[in-house]
Amino acid sequence: MKTILNRLINHEMLTKEEAREVLIHISHGSYNESQIASFLTVFMMRSITIDELQGFREALLEMCIRVDLSSHNTIDLCGTGGDGKNTFNISTLASFVTAGAGVKVAKHGNYGVSSISGSSNVMENLGIKFTTDADYLNKCMDQAGIAILHAPLFHPAMKNVGKIRKDLAVKTFFNMLGPMVNPSFPQNQLVGVFNLELARMYAYLYQNTDTNFSILHSLDGYDEIALTGPTKIIKNHKEGMFNPSDFGLSVISSKEIEGGETVEDSAQLFLNIIEGKGTQAQNNVVCANAAMAISTVTNCTGLEGFEKAKESLLSGNAKKALHTLQELSR
Repeated sequence: MKTILNRLINHEMLTKEEAREVLIHISHGSYNESQIASFLTVFMMRSITIDELQGFREALLEMCIRVDLSSHNTIDLCGTGGDGKNTFNISTLASFVTAGAGVKVAKHGNYGVSSISGSSNVMENLGIKFTTDADYLNKCMDQAGIAILHAPLFHPAMKNVGKIRKDLAVKTFFNMLGPMVNPSFPQNQLVGVFNLELARMYAYLYQNTDTNFSILHSLDGYDEIALTGPTKIIKNHKEGMFNPSDFGLSVISSKEIEGGETVEDSAQLFLNIIEGKGTQAQNNVVCANAAMAISTVTNCTGLEGFEKAKESLLSGNAKKALHTLQELSR
């Protein structure tokens, strides 16, 4: 690691293979915490290259515990996090709304690192069982339309960085990797990223896979559709801009989509929204993100996807998906 750190300090880049090997060595406990923290810090101070990101991704996928959900045509809705916006759990709620609309969701998530409450914090608080058991997860998919894949269980190799990431409490390149290392290898992916540079890198990497993808970045910094302004969207064969007015909606303020101050607050906010007690702004932002997921899988228009998402939320189908998952977890 000393050699690698000296090279990085001298502004050198790693090859894809070198990046892959470093991450494998980290997972094997070959380096101490100070060395790992220094390594992570380098990539907070300069942009990661496509080769480095690809090497890190290949290492994590090589070492993960895979789960076969391929009998379902699934999508993962996942943001990188790290946008510093402290929104409520929009992508997790959108996942249940998407499932309630009949689209199968393999939701990859983790505890919050740079945010108060990550997807896994809320799911755990609501009694959702975390497991790697494929039979159970396929049963969740059959009965609830959604399975929760808690990242630390599927990526045990990363136990050596969990505490360091939590102590640093800022975004690292692991935020960039999260959406790209779903252990079920979903056929479809809706990814939100925290800047345009990363959106371009994701698009380049996904174009070399069989994944049907949509990448989102709100131009005011959110890693999802926030309805606070325009959003850049990159798909397999096209890209464009989305505005709230495309769904007949008005621009909202950032204050209207803020999250809770604690995990308990966040879980309660999650329940309020999924039970149909959310504000118009909260409902619309959830449905806008679910619409993009539904559209990605079914090829319907974004507006058609939005209508299906609203129906899922307001009819109680999204809530039913959550309740089914809670029952299966008991």
